[in-house]
Amino acid sequence: MPLYEHVFIARQDISPAQVESLTDSLQSIVKENGGKIAKHEYWGLRNMQYKIKKNRKGHYTLMNIEAPAAAITELERQMKINEDILRFMTLRVEEHDTDPSPVMSRRSDDRGDRGDRGDRGERRDNRDRDRN
Repeated sequence: MPLYEHVFIARQDISPAQVESLTDSLQSIVKENGGKIAKHEYWGLRNMQYKIKKNRKGHYTLMNIEAPAAAITELERQMKINEDILRFMTLRVEEHDTDPSPVMSRRSDDRGDRGDRGDRGERRDNRDRDRN
């Protein structure tokens, strides 16, 4: 069966729990049409570069899908009807990545590799610099 990567953006004013239930309903559509979900990731509420339907933010979700083309057609048809989904994109791929996506791996880095910056010394008062 063909492999797909599918990303969708949900409205900013719904809760993460509602996004999870929306993802579950979309997964059931794929499963009913003979496909399966290899992996799904919730990327969280993120800022968008430009407004989409008066929304500045959106809940991003990625799904790796293994399904026939008819299942993807039905999935996209249902997404067009749903008012909570702002945008979606489906790409056919040769193989799925088993690793976490770059978005998730960047989040898990936790900025722990920065280390201690050390002593920064005494801060001068800006008025001293202006007097000279």
